[in-house]
Amino acid sequence: MEPSREVTERARWLRAEIERHNHHYYVLDAPLIDDADYDRLFRELQAIEAAHPELRTSDSPTGRVGGQALDMFRPVRHAVPMLSIRTETDDGDAGAFAFDARVRKELGMPAADVAAPATGASEVEYVAELKFDGLAISLRYEDGVLVQAATRGDGETGEDVTANARTVGQIPLRLLGEVPRVLEVRGEVYMKFADFERYNAQALANGEKTLVNPRNGAAGSIRQLDSKVAAGRPLSFFAYGIGEVRDWPAAQRPTTHAGLLDALAAFGLPVCAERAILHGPQALADFHRWIGEKRIHLPFAIDGVVYKVNSLALQAELGFISREPRWAVAHKYPPEEAQTEVLGIDVQVGRTGALTPVARLKPVFVGGATVTNATLHNEDEIRRKDVRVGDTAIVRRAGDVIPEIVRILPEKRPLLAPEFSMPTRCPVCGSAVVRSADEAVARCGAGLFCAAQRKQALLHFVARRAMDIEGMGEKLVDQLVDGGFVHTPADIYGLDLPTLAGLERMAEKSAAKLLAAIEKSKQTSLPRFIYALGIRNVGETTAKDLARHFGHLDALAAAGTAALEVVPDVGPVVAASIIAFFAEPHHREIIARLRAAGVAWPETAGAACTRGDEAPDRAGGELAGKTFVLTGTLPSLSREAATALIEASGGRVSASVSKKTAYVLAGEAAGSKLDKARALGVPVIDEAELRRLLELPEAGR
Repeated sequence: MEPSREVTERARWLRAEIERHNHHYYVLDAPLIDDADYDRLFRELQAIEAAHPELRTSDSPTGRVGGQALDMFRPVRHAVPMLSIRTETDDGDAGAFAFDARVRKELGMPAADVAAPATGASEVEYVAELKFDGLAISLRYEDGVLVQAATRGDGETGEDVTANARTVGQIPLRLLGEVPRVLEVRGEVYMKFADFERYNAQALANGEKTLVNPRNGAAGSIRQLDSKVAAGRPLSFFAYGIGEVRDWPAAQRPTTHAGLLDALAAFGLPVCAERAILHGPQALADFHRWIGEKRIHLPFAIDGVVYKVNSLALQAELGFISREPRWAVAHKYPPEEAQTEVLGIDVQVGRTGALTPVARLKPVFVGGATVTNATLHNEDEIRRKDVRVGDTAIVRRAGDVIPEIVRILPEKRPLLAPEFSMPTRCPVCGSAVVRSADEAVARCGAGLFCAAQRKQALLHFVARRAMDIEGMGEKLVDQLVDGGFVHTPADIYGLDLPTLAGLERMAEKSAAKLLAAIEKSKQTSLPRFIYALGIRNVGETTAKDLARHFGHLDALAAAGTAALEVVPDVGPVVAASIIAFFAEPHHREIIARLRAAGVAWPETAGAACTRGDEAPDRAGGELAGKTFVLTGTLPSLSREAATALIEASGGRVSASVSKKTAYVLAGEAAGSKLDKARALGVPVIDEAELRRLLELPEAGR
């Protein structure tokens, strides 16, 4: 039965009225009605749509509660790339003045006279905004209606997260007023501190998993395959730019970035009020300092401010370099530090048997998260910093970088605090610990006999960049190993539904989904399989090089030292690791069992990269043919991020230093690789030099 005209009009009125109240509540923070009246309107619309599904529209506010779970995210190619912004990080004004100097030089303006007072005639006009610490997202509106939302991804292609974006109250499903026919809005999904704390308190009360920090909470929520989960998370949104635009009349289209932000706000999108139009570098530096002072009082996390040339015409004239705009820069704040107590020093055993000391800390909030552990890297690092149980330590954390102890305060050390000694026996299996003369790392020599190494080897095997078995995380691997169900990677492919469904927190539906992921992983690529094997000193790049060179796993397994060293960046150390791995009968047996279970990959020379997710050669990149070796902890880049950026510019990342190495990128607590680089005369650079070399784009906004 078709709905009457009165019911149709009532549904249309309810949608518009509910969205009007959503705008006042979420964006303007000025609710017009109380929750009970709002719920009454919402329930009435739900009832009408349930009785007449044909009246449900794509912009209906009832869609915010979440829908059917997805199996995977669909890729979305951005019509206008979501580019990154150059980063400056310093304690003072240098970042602002350096940016202004570059802009003036590109525009053919004379250098700024820092001694003279700034005037509108002599200074470039900028807009300064906050740099939010969340997840960048692109919202596509057609005829004012939200039709698609996508993550940044690699800047060219993101993931379709439309269902999850619809659940965010601050993201309008329909824009206000007269809008362009197509408008892509760029912005940030984030989580306020108060909402984060409330969510975690409720999760604890319900015995559910808590979120690590607001940033990860926002990113993880938007990338949930089940939009009902996202709907239960308290997310917020700020708009700060645009992508593709069609049919925006010239008379209405803004000519400045400040005008663009005002236009987005008029369309009903939330735009952060903490922004300013400024003239000259000193004004930018003052804004950076002012926000830094009030940062602690903001209701959400930021890690810096963003400067943009205000004139859109000048932005077009300045253009881009290395896939980043010349007309914008992110002036970040230095990593946050906090003081806390070292409660103990534990020793963890990694996939290759490496023993890593980890400081257990009195919980302290720093860098947007509560920190309870900090890596101490190796025994030499502990000796250098002289870290002892009971010490008061300064802890640093920046973004997703692993927390570290910067220094200890010896004046606060308790009396008779003993020095730390690395155990001579593995803390997991009791086997002997050995340390080679040319390594800073001590290792358990038991191999897969050691349960810790077995678990780490399995986690490496199933990781996203290896066999990519989604759903097999640390807790599940613990149960499988501790229960005796899995001893080697080959055992994963013998798991069945009753075994998995009988594990803790694994219902039949979850078990079936994991089995599907295991089955899907059987079709892989040779580079991924080589990397998944966990051969010591063979990272992703070396695995790709080996697959590209040999084409067949059997050819690689049979290769001798001379044949291996022909491969780019494979020297004696890497070659010895590969030969030792394939000489082990246990490893050959595991490979045979994996093949028997149906794990397969194309083995045609020259076709090593077959799944589309391995990075191709970029022969024309800035670092074409150059080899990097990474060692130590970088200030703001994870090793994975640094590797990806180097490879994107045509370079390679190797696990070992040789005469073929172009640069060693060294961070805090660099190990023996740094010593070897100096001995061989290989240039050593830090992250700042890498950024200058590539004008490296940041990983965030």
